[in-house]
Amino acid sequence: MKAVVCKEHGLPDKLSFEAAWPDPEMGDDDVLIDVKAAGLNFPDVLIIQNKYQTKPDLPFIPGGECSGVVVAVGKNVKRLQPGEKVISMGAHGAFCSRIAANQHAVFPMPDGLTFEQAAGVAITYFTSYHALKQRANLQPGETLLVLGAAGGVGTTAVELGKLMGARVIAAASTDEKLALCKQLGADELINYSEASLKDTLKELTGGKGVDVVYDPVGGDYAEPALRGMAWNGRYLVIGFASGPIPEIPLNLALLKGCSIVGVFWGAHTLREPESHAENMGDLFTMYANGQIKPRISASYPLEQAADALRLMEDRKVLGKVVVTVA
Repeated sequence: MKAVVCKEHGLPDKLSFEAAWPDPEMGDDDVLIDVKAAGLNFPDVLIIQNKYQTKPDLPFIPGGECSGVVVAVGKNVKRLQPGEKVISMGAHGAFCSRIAANQHAVFPMPDGLTFEQAAGVAITYFTSYHALKQRANLQPGETLLVLGAAGGVGTTAVELGKLMGARVIAAASTDEKLALCKQLGADELINYSEASLKDTLKELTGGKGVDVVYDPVGGDYAEPALRGMAWNGRYLVIGFASGPIPEIPLNLALLKGCSIVGVFWGAHTLREPESHAENMGDLFTMYANGQIKPRISASYPLEQAADALRLMEDRKVLGKVVVTVA
């Protein structure tokens, strides 16, 4: 099969495209899938550098989500059949033409989505919905600040925040990125490469601060965002796309009466499967009703997966990037 393989840790240039990599072995609880498209996420960039909490043994195939068609199922698999269109989610293994995935990580593909769109819905939308619903308990009328708002998870947070009735402030590093956020429904825009995040938040909220911060960026923007929080606010720690993990003065949480809340969607799916299933049902209904629509900003053939990851590494992504398998 075709596969993009990480044989040594490093930047995307270190990845190897293999035209004849061995097919995966399928277990009794596995689903064998012909991959049609795979979505890229920032953790993919970190995993190949051995900088993420998931550290697969070398060599491995990166990629955490894909869409495709079921080829075969293990003897313990009853709810899926060959020929079904599906979505698969996992820590790695998706950048290839065929994957064997555990049945609990495979779900029927919602109607109305292309393979490219379906490859980009799982991790980003599921992360954001879990963050805003369970971790933040976002309420209608509250103010939500989304950092890195034009990226893969950021765009979904803007979209879902509006659907949940929040006033959404989108923050990003360029006017081009903010234009996308405006299209998604953001009420206010902040270019934090030009304006003071802390001062602008104070101005936009009349000094009250924001109720929820959605932060997949970390780095230098974390502290000013925390300083811009309202009383009883919730600061969602999504990730650290900027690189450095911020060091936060904890006295700010005391003075603000706010909560710093970790969001680990992958663990949530395992520890709270019923809640995860409910979230999936909600999101699939939103897809079916046309309330949310995955936005694919770029599509690359599998052979150019390294170029796609480099785009993500350089923070040039608007929305979602996918690779396709011919």
